[in-house]
Amino acid sequence: MHGNASIGIFDSGFGGLTVFKAIAEKLPDYNYIYLGDNARSPYGDHSFETVYHYTLECVEWLFKQGCPLVILACNTASAKALRNIQQLDLPNKYPNHRVLGVIRPTAEVIGEMSTTKSIGVLGTRGTVRSESYLIEINKFFPDVEVYQQSCPMWVPLIENGEHENEGADYFVKEYLDALLQQSKAIDTILLACTHYPLLVPKIEKYIQSDVKVVSQGDIVANSLADYLTRHPEIENGLSREENQVFYTTGDTESFNQHASVFLAKDIISLKVKL
Repeated sequence: MHGNASIGIFDSGFGGLTVFKAIAEKLPDYNYIYLGDNARSPYGDHSFETVYHYTLECVEWLFKQGCPLVILACNTASAKALRNIQQLDLPNKYPNHRVLGVIRPTAEVIGEMSTTKSIGVLGTRGTVRSESYLIEINKFFPDVEVYQQSCPMWVPLIENGEHENEGADYFVKEYLDALLQQSKAIDTILLACTHYPLLVPKIEKYIQSDVKVVSQGDIVANSLADYLTRHPEIENGLSREENQVFYTTGDTESFNQHASVFLAKDIISLKVKL
């Protein structure tokens, strides 16, 4: 017998929809509530304190909607807020709730994808400055070299629907060149921002064909499936009615338009004020 609770998925904007799509395809039976904090996006250049405050506010809102489990489908939030939420807020205020991120599941498997043991990470300034991937990948694959490059223009291009235009090529090539100049041995590039999969067609234009480009959606979906198998106390409380509800703190019409690109289907979102 399953309960009456949804899986919450949070992102600072639209990018988390790439993770949501992969999760919903892997685990279609569950109920989902997606929250995009588009009114305050992007998070990439905000301080640790601000990102933590914004993320906790969104997580608590999802808790109130009946989500005992929340996935931070945002690398910046995972890098800057997850540890504090897990270590400070959950034990003291929400002992029966769980919050998971996207960095650790990715770090657990990314080293296996590289033959040369040289991995490039593309992310927001916030994710890169946190060095979360350097730290986490080193825990699981101490023999792997990790090279990072921040891509501050990529999220604004995607959020403003400019990522398919020719003007985006300049910034795609600029950041890729800066990354690949750090090491000729890089054979795997991790897209450490959930927005970036929309740029894959352009990214592949400027790299060699033998360099792998890794998005996080399937990795996180597989990790969540494994987590639910290992934690029946959480899984048994989740409802299975295949309901999907989308909320945004921003403009619903804009969210719906962007979501149709990310999800390849039309949705109707609801406005929420935090």
